[in-house]
Amino acid sequence: MRTLAIDVGTGTQDIMIYDDEKELENSIKLVLPSPHLYISQQVREIENDIYFKGEIMGGGKLKKTLLEHMEKGYKVVMEETPAKTIRDKLEQVEAIGIEIASKDKDYKDYTKLTLGDINITKLSEFLLGYDLEFDFDEIAIAVQDHGNNENMGDRDFRFEKIREKLSQPIRPEDFAFKGNTPDYYTRMKAVERIIKNEGIELEPLMMDTKFASIAGMCWDETALKLNSFIAIDIGNGHTTAASIEDGKIQGIFEHHTSSLTPESLENYLKRLADGVITNEEVYNDHGHGAHVINRISKIEKVIVTGPKRELIEKTNLDWHHACPGGDVMMTGTIGLIKTLEAYDV
Repeated sequence: MRTLAIDVGTGTQDIMIYDDEKELENSIKLVLPSPHLYISQQVREIENDIYFKGEIMGGGKLKKTLLEHMEKGYKVVMEETPAKTIRDKLEQVEAIGIEIASKDKDYKDYTKLTLGDINITKLSEFLLGYDLEFDFDEIAIAVQDHGNNENMGDRDFRFEKIREKLSQPIRPEDFAFKGNTPDYYTRMKAVERIIKNEGIELEPLMMDTKFASIAGMCWDETALKLNSFIAIDIGNGHTTAASIEDGKIQGIFEHHTSSLTPESLENYLKRLADGVITNEEVYNDHGHGAHVINRISKIEKVIVTGPKRELIEKTNLDWHHACPGGDVMMTGTIGLIKTLEAYDV
């Protein structure tokens, strides 16, 4: 079985093509700039008004780049769906100077760009250029999706849905969707539409990047020897940690990486393991939140991944850099692949 796994992060998009008839280490791997980075670069090189079509995607630096483009005197027009990349509420998009496209206007002289977290056409052209097959039995994709609720802020809604899912200890793999992605996960739904619009009939497995990462860390050779440990992804934007025992998540907390110090991180992880961390303390510290079902018996080791993982090295905790399949950059994609193997289709 051939699987295409794509983990879309803030800095990079990590891609693995896995054939289960070969060793995992012999998989084809790509580490490319995250979509918002190369789209932002395109914008900076354009000296013209810009018209955006396409889908909702991770905005990253795109908003800042568009503001700079408009400061140069150019217009930015977005169709309603891609405009939600900037803000879910269109009036907030218009408030910063972006025009929402009208069917009554002609934008023929505008430079056209397409938004989307994945570009199947570009990827297929790249692989076919190396005489590699672009034929898969399964597709698995991870994006970070806070979810959208008009009556609730992103931080609150994201953690409400995590609490609902984690009403009892479950495997990291149980955070995946396959054909049952809720509509409120607008970024995941956008990826599903992109795949369908490309004429691909496969139902993709969808997962939040953080839970794909946690799933991948659990397949690290060191982690496989542990029963009670912390798995933590220290990303460019967010840090997510899960306390794990008996193969299941017992508690979780999520914060903004830039707000953490080695001391505060160590304190949070110890309180997570002890089962005493509260949602209020993390939220009031401008983090996303925390949710604990059970304490774990001990921290045998902290398994860590993510581009800012050096933060853990400044703590007094016993840590190990996750390297499933022998590659620190493929933790999320391996999490997706292992989730597909475990998923009850």
